[in-house]
Amino acid sequence: MREYKLVMLGAGGVGKSALTVQFVQGIFVEKYDPTIEDSYRKTHYHDNPYFAPVFDKSVDVDGQQCMLEILDTAGTEQFTAMRDLYMKNGQGFALIYSIQSQQSFSELGNMREQILRVKDATDIPIILVGNKCDLEDERVISAAQGQQQAELFHCEFIETSAKAKINVTQIYYTLVRQINAQTQEKSTKSKGKKCLIL
Repeated sequence: MREYKLVMLGAGGVGKSALTVQFVQGIFVEKYDPTIEDSYRKTHYHDNPYFAPVFDKSVDVDGQQCMLEILDTAGTEQFTAMRDLYMKNGQGFALIYSIQSQQSFSELGNMREQILRVKDATDIPIILVGNKCDLEDERVISAAQGQQQAELFHCEFIETSAKAKINVTQIYYTLVRQINAQTQEKSTKSKGKKCLIL
């Protein structure tokens, strides 16, 4: 079974943990405390180098069994060195903002730049996620603005709600598909290279 390392990134309070717990366990949590391990047995928290909870989930994506290792970066935003570490090891990234927070939306550009710098690449599997779309009355970032930002980032865009279970699984499945497509593209390119015999 192939493993995928996915990283949830975004400002504090945008719902990174809520989306992850909803996907892995099918429950909505208002407040998530990663130190309470008994409630979230799927996480391995103290035995990993990230100082952030890691959730494991086995899923079937397009007929292929996949083991997803999802790093929830909640509470580690202030540790830049740690962020570099999980960006380096991650294969796919969800850049998450809250549709009710201009600040969380504005911070994403810097996060994306950091991913590109750490990975030293431009074609990285990324999805832009506008969370809390159930709070339509409190919206300050329109879906059109999200789409426009995704076009600038050259990535896919989706609006989600952990609370209302809207488009949650799509985040992770989209990243898996992007990683698969990238892997296939690289192997096709390497097969296409011809050796020159002088």
